[in-house]
Amino acid sequence: MTEGTTSAATEGGDTLTRLEQEGEIAADYLEGLLDIADLDGDIDMDVEADRAAVSIISDTGSRDLQKLVGRDGEVLEALQELTRLAVHRETGDRSRLMLDIGGYRARKREELSELGAKAAAEVKSSGEPVKLKPMTPFERKVVHDAVKTAGLRSESEGEEPQRFVVVLPS
Repeated sequence: MTEGTTSAATEGGDTLTRLEQEGEIAADYLEGLLDIADLDGDIDMDVEADRAAVSIISDTGSRDLQKLVGRDGEVLEALQELTRLAVHRETGDRSRLMLDIGGYRARKREELSELGAKAAAEVKSSGEPVKLKPMTPFERKVVHDAVKTAGLRSESEGEEPQRFVVVLPS
């Protein structure tokens, strides 16, 4: 093994360890939050696409976790930011952690992937750009990925919170 390979392998292991640590810190923070709110939920941790991913799930199928998602995921977004701040406070590093509650983000990712694919198909057939409604950064990322998979390109335009995706012809 060459020196560069060893360094890359060590760096990859260090990154995984760091992301696992982020997940642990986030899980502890969220468990405390669930206790304070007197809500039942289990914490699931993973590392996906170079990010710590933490999910709060319920075995009972309780609607209580919906309170933590809020309307259009607004509470979920706020909790994600608070959790990232808790991780930052402990590690001193900015976190890109993703939080999902009750499978909300997973379902949203599927819907947005379909939206991106439909917009790409419309652009391919018409040859005209398609502007989508304003979205959160998470939502835009999913749409950009779906458009790229369809073989087209897209850009984000506008200012937060009215930033939106434009799907462009090739």
